[in-house]
Formats: sequence, C-alpha cells, structure tokens
Amino acid sequence: MIGAAPQPVAGAARGAVPPAAEALVRAERAGEVLVLTLQRAPVNAINDELLAQLEAVLDQVEADDTLAVLHLRSACKVFSAGADLALIRSCVATAQGREAMLGTVRRMQRVFGRIEALECVTLAELGGAALGGGFELALACDLRIAADDVRVGLPEAGLGLLAAAGGTQRLTRLVGHGLARRLILGAETPRAAEAARLGLVQWAVPREQLAEEAAALARRYGAMPRVAFAENKRCIALAGVPGGVGFAAEIEATRRLYQDPETRRRVAAFLDRSVPKSAVDDRPVERGTANPKEGSTS
Repeated sequence: MIGAAPQPVAGAARGAVPPAAEALVRAERAGEVLVLTLQRAPVNAINDELLAQLEAVLDQVEADDTLAVLHLRSACKVFSAGADLALIRSCVATAQGREAMLGTVRRMQRVFGRIEALECVTLAELGGAALGGGFELALACDLRIAADDVRVGLPEAGLGLLAAAGGTQRLTRLVGHGLARRLILGAETPRAAEAARLGLVQWAVPREQLAEEAAALARRYGAMPRVAFAENKRCIALAGVPGGVGFAAEIEATRRLYQDPETRRRVAAFLDRSVPKSAVDDRPVERGTANPKEGSTS
C-alpha cells in the first residue's frame, strides 16, 4: 500500500552484496516505491564497492515489475561528490593504475546506463551537493528534485578531466549544445534554484520541505502503472531520431498498452467514474417501458 512504512529489501540472488560487506547503500520498500539511500560516508564517493552494491539493487528493480519508482537519496551531507579522488590519485601515477581507473569509469557508465534504462520512474532527491560523478548519477534519473541551496554540476574541466560516466552526453541532450558547452567547459556548479531555471533539475524547493516534497512525488508516480512508464520512456528516448522512428514506436507502444490488463482496468474504471448518474437516469425509455422517474402506472 502506498505510504506504508518502508520495509528492508532482501538482497537479490544475482550480484547480491555479501553479508560481510559494509552496507554502502540501503534499500527500503514503501508500496510501489523503492527508496535507495546512499550511505558511504562522508561524501558518497563512488568506487567499485559502491557500484557493486548499486548493481545488486538494480538487479532487484529490473526483476520486480510491481515497482513503479526508484527513489535515490543520501544519508550523507552531500548527495555524492563523484568519483573517489583518493582512488584517482593512486591510479593515475602508473599506466596499470590508469587502466584500472578507466575500468571503474566504464563500470560507472554501465551502472548509470542501467538506471537510465529502467522501466520504472527514477527520482533523485538532492539534499546536498551533486558534483561530477554524483551529478552524472542524478542525470541518469528521470526526475531530479533539489534543495534550492545545493550545488550541482560537472566541474571536471577545472581539474583537467571530463565527465566520462555519461555526463557530457546526458547533459547535452538535456539542455542543448550551447548551454552544455557553457556549463561543462566553464566547470559551472550553479545552486539548485538557478539549476532549475536552466533545466538541470525539475524542482528546487526550500531545504526544510525537500524530504516531504520528494516523498510526495514518489508516491504520486508510484500510483501509476510501470508498464505505461516503460512504454512512454522508450518513446521519449526516440524523440529527435530521424525517419519518424518515434512516431512508429508510439503506435506499437499503444498497441501493446491496449492489450495490457492493467491499462484496460484503469480505462474502464475511469470511464465508469466519468459517466454522470443523470446520464444513466435520462436514457431514452424503450416503448412499453415505464420511466422510473415518473413512477409505475397500473
């Protein structure tokens, strides 16, 4: 039931985190919403262990078609500061280390790509800074809501690096080439109130309202069917593809939805609610049948 107390989610069989491993993420079920909390103190720096635990949760989400929303949040003072800089420092000094770090970046690409491809809605709640790889993680989500004073962005260019976990691609698709060049090449990290104006996040709210607003959004989307999200997301992803591919995809997706039992149930329930009682009462009376409004005659 939506709004029920969150319940811990058991580890998935495939890719589950060993019991002895430190829990860097926490997954809790609340109705059709899975709340995934990052908790690698102090700043949720992304390393292979954190990525492995994220993948274990994604295994569960992909396999459970009753989940409509994946809600990502943080237990730390920031959402995520991105890739582990201590790891980068230790790796870039040698050719072997650099290749190992590239392997981690490839894994980030893969994990974030899985999040982007999920059939459910994904919501990132940004209660603290989301920078570099942390913002790339948020960009992989469908929706972003942030406290209006937090900073977001891709500052890698200032360090002589680039946002290689999908950041240059997703940010450019989101805001266009001109604004993406300004933000990425300038290493800008605007506060969320400005980020909302630029289109980097969909909502910026006062900090004291963030948790409540994010939970309300998750419940709202959680009340809608995952199958509809999946079809809509596939069509949205095809927007702008030449040759009318997206238009054809809309027809095929609609065909599948027409056949889906949950869609048919919802449409029938909506139509039943939409028929005014007076419309039923005022139907034409067949010849030889008494009008109930006029009473019976004998």
